[in-house]
Amino acid sequence: MMSETVVTMDGSSNNPSNNPRQVPTVKTEPVQPSPLADIKLNVPYFMTIPGIIKLVQVILGIICMICASPAYTPATHWFLFVIVTSFIATLLWCFIYLLSIREALKLPINWILTEMLNTSIFTVLYMIAFIAQLSAWSALNHTYTSRNIAAGIFAIFNTLAYSAGTYFLYVEWRSSSNTH
Repeated sequence: MMSETVVTMDGSSNNPSNNPRQVPTVKTEPVQPSPLADIKLNVPYFMTIPGIIKLVQVILGIICMICASPAYTPATHWFLFVIVTSFIATLLWCFIYLLSIREALKLPINWILTEMLNTSIFTVLYMIAFIAQLSAWSALNHTYTSRNIAAGIFAIFNTLAYSAGTYFLYVEWRSSSNTH
């Protein structure tokens, strides 16, 4: 049996498949939230003391790299290795805080303890590096002696900045471990 469609004078029909009032149904799958959907800029972090310390570490690291490059002694090779490695790690931590990646990933990582260990290791390495740099260049009479000694002195200041960063991370880690 065939159904007949009757078209009226106003152009409408009685066929339900052509009913303009009938809304088509669309089957949708549930949307899985992206693990990085919570990423947002967190610029106010860099107005806090730990954020300012990270920025100081990055700036002093750049100054140390500028003053010590190119490396003419084995001590300066070690010095630049420490400076560049800590610079890259500090930049990564800056991006983690800037983009709120800690909060977005929701991984079972103790971020504060991880950062505190990272910063404390670089504090010790920075101390060894500036001692090596200043020891090597204080005995030399070279064209680039003054800028390499300046690199060692800026590294002393950056060692202090990494020490301060380690201290504030330790305080934060102790306060967060007492609340859990």
